[in-house]
Amino acid sequence: MANTLKEARAELALANRIAANEGVLDTFGHVSMRHPDNPNRYFLSRSSAPDMVTPDGLIEYDLDSQPVREPGMSQYSERVIHGEIYKARPDVMSVCHHHSPAFMPLIATSTDYVPVFHLGATGGIKPPYWDQHDEFGDTIMLVRTPEEGASLARALGQHRMVLMKRHGVTITGTSVQDCVYRAVQTCRNADFQVRALSIGKIASLTEGEVRLADEITGKTTGLTRSWNFWAMRVAKAGGIPAAPKKTRPAANPRKRAKSRRR
Repeated sequence: MANTLKEARAELALANRIAANEGVLDTFGHVSMRHPDNPNRYFLSRSSAPDMVTPDGLIEYDLDSQPVREPGMSQYSERVIHGEIYKARPDVMSVCHHHSPAFMPLIATSTDYVPVFHLGATGGIKPPYWDQHDEFGDTIMLVRTPEEGASLARALGQHRMVLMKRHGVTITGTSVQDCVYRAVQTCRNADFQVRALSIGKIASLTEGEVRLADEITGKTTGLTRSWNFWAMRVAKAGGIPAAPKKTRPAANPRKRAKSRRR
């Protein structure tokens, strides 16, 4: 986990790249992070493909999703998804909004998400659906206004995840790593669920199994082990550019000796 703001920003940039590399995010979609030192602020990338996010491209927002300072770069139109959830849920430290292909068969048919294996417990049982049309009628299907973002946050309630009809998924976490872990594992569960349905009837984890399986998330080495593995896969795929270290060239010992003699 990050210890400094600089490390936290680097972690968020990596989170976007991991989510892209693991098939959660495509050209669209984003992962954000509540400011570790100021709960009334959050960080989100400039408008960018997720596998191109860098620490320098992160923008700091207030909870009304207004940039704290002029960013001088393009911004995501759906940033209110993040701001309104942070506003409604003080316990949420990270948010991921995505349109993973694994989920789209469920989204297109309004089929409930069902945890079919233990890691799928990270999404809960039958997380709520949100239909933008119910409150706002015909739209361009993007969540761009504070009212739309607040409506989505109300539908999320105290759940970890909300499914968005004809759109995608928004999932939350208690940290950046926790959020990405839940996003990846729920996408895998959705894929397994859809494939299993083509064979026959599926069996869900019980409520007790979901609660117990979810409680150990972050309490064992599983989350850290997964993060390190996914980070390694990003590195193998091309990595994330690191800011060059500014170091002074080593002084020539002969020159130092001459200087002392003078």
